[in-house]
Amino acid sequence: MSRRSSALWASALLLAVLPGVLFRIDALLSEPEDATGLYGLVTLYSCRIDLSVRYWDSALRDFPLFSYGGAPLIVLGFAGWYASLRKVRDRLGRIVARSAATVLLLPSLLQLLMYALNPRCRAVGPMDLYVLVPPILVLLAARPPRRASVRRGRLVRAAAVALTVTATLLVAVGSVPPGKVSADSELDCAGSGRGTVEGLRREEKDFLCRVRGYGFFPGEGIEEWNESSDRIVLAQGHHLCGLADRHGGDIGVPAVRDAPHASLLPALASLCPSVASRQAVQEKQRQEEAAAYVAGKERACARHRTHRPRIKPVRQRRATMFTEFWTIQGWEDGSEGHVPDLVENLVGSEPGALMIWAADEIGHACVTVESYTRRPPLEIKGWKEVVEVGYESPKGSLTLSDGDGRRVRGLTAAGPGHYRVRVHLRGREQVYQVPYPPDGAVELLIMVFPGEQKEPVVHR
Repeated sequence: MSRRSSALWASALLLAVLPGVLFRIDALLSEPEDATGLYGLVTLYSCRIDLSVRYWDSALRDFPLFSYGGAPLIVLGFAGWYASLRKVRDRLGRIVARSAATVLLLPSLLQLLMYALNPRCRAVGPMDLYVLVPPILVLLAARPPRRASVRRGRLVRAAAVALTVTATLLVAVGSVPPGKVSADSELDCAGSGRGTVEGLRREEKDFLCRVRGYGFFPGEGIEEWNESSDRIVLAQGHHLCGLADRHGGDIGVPAVRDAPHASLLPALASLCPSVASRQAVQEKQRQEEAAAYVAGKERACARHRTHRPRIKPVRQRRATMFTEFWTIQGWEDGSEGHVPDLVENLVGSEPGALMIWAADEIGHACVTVESYTRRPPLEIKGWKEVVEVGYESPKGSLTLSDGDGRRVRGLTAAGPGHYRVRVHLRGREQVYQVPYPPDGAVELLIMVFPGEQKEPVVHR
């Protein structure tokens, strides 16, 4: 084995493990917000446009042979190559070494091809070029000597290696201006088209905007990163994105959730397509589950008999209404936020405000609302509680609302003036007796009609 081949194999191994080793050292010596990440000097600044390619590339690199830049694969290739040389089977050794180099090159070449096919990619990032160096060195090391090599002094060789490594690191450092903390207007967080920052993709700018709390994200900034430069924030964000990619964009796995720079997770979807995609799927699932939950409660309420009033109301409305704070509220414009005291823990009123018990803190009620222009006959049969209170309507626009934004309008049929509100209830005992009462357990019948009397009346 020639000294030239030895030097090339050693250089390939050193450059492969260098980023991972530097990152480990930096993680031990630096605080998360100050971690320029020696790893960040060779951090992945890529434009991976195809999520399927990203997934398989990340899965491949997560394989043990590809850890630390493919160092285990380089070692295996070297062992096969060296063993073949000892058996005087040089051709087999070259095949083994070239196979190892090809396996390392293919994922990176595929990424470069994706960049070339996508005109939106500005340029290939430093790490995408850096990862090509070790396998190329392996290919050179496996080449048979064609002429006598000129032996150089140790000082010259050491200087060449030092210059090569330094140049590689400096190219990566130059990709983002060091120490720069861009302002809101510079990043164009409001989307006016007047931004001055160059060399960053739109998703990188959006990520910085969200981390800083600029533009459309006021109050959502991550304070501990306020003093960190754009380069640091992006380096750590890209590394966090790489961790998430390896787990299908799931930021809840321990490897991502417990990372030193995990405080960037709330903004990561702006930078990391796999995270954004997974969160979109999760949000859709949550919406579907919420819709199914509401539909189940509404079906339970629909099974109750429709109330048949003894005189015809101006209007009758049925609704399934939800609450997280015991009551559903009725307000008129200008009276929002008033909280009347409840009579018999059922209904209370103030001018422009109405409050009705509906659940034991969190739950739903099957509500029927009837509006009249004259007093309806009293109905007690079949109801556990019946309470009537006076209500003053300043504008004649009383609207009943629940915690999910459902509204029942037109309660005050006679316009502004004095009304009586009669509330009928059954099912309260069920929600107090069991932790999870059956759907549709609470039924409310609310009658609103003109009346001058102000004192509450407990009919049952």
